[in-house]
Amino acid sequence: MQGRVLLLNGSSWEPLAVVSVPRAINLVLAGKAVIVEETGRFLRTVGANFPVPSVIALRTYINVPRRKAHWSRKGVLARDNYTCIYCGVRPGDIVRGRPLTKADLTVDHILPRSRGGKDTWTNTVCACYQCNHRKGDKMPGEAGLRMLWEPKTPRTSYLVIAVGTGPDAWKHYIEVAGSNG
Repeated sequence: MQGRVLLLNGSSWEPLAVVSVPRAINLVLAGKAVIVEETGRFLRTVGANFPVPSVIALRTYINVPRRKAHWSRKGVLARDNYTCIYCGVRPGDIVRGRPLTKADLTVDHILPRSRGGKDTWTNTVCACYQCNHRKGDKMPGEAGLRMLWEPKTPRTSYLVIAVGTGPDAWKHYIEVAGSNG
């Protein structure tokens, strides 16, 4: 059976990985995981029907060391949930009489490139055009701006999910490290 299942850590429910449907069902049948969300489909055998999971959680917590995520513009926007770190606007909000779109958002360097700022997770954030323009080549405080959260390096697995490769049912369980959530 084809498909992917989001695997959550026990007790913390942080996303750990994306596994195949057969792997997910094996974890559930072995008593190592529980089904959190179902797809509405069933795996039919001669003697039983098994619900096909969309999200499962391990019964016990496992310690997972942080993994370095490769920096990208798309990853920064996804990490910040397409929300301006300075004013909080996001796609769909009305700005200057029209709805904001993802295309209206930019990546801002907290320490501007002109002052030696680099393309790193902790130095780049999602910003709307107005806030980015207002900030210009200044530090946020110099421009009278305050960040609503601290940008952090996300876990690699979060980004794969956050950039839109997973089903809608997963979104509730994904909390990107460093996001404004």
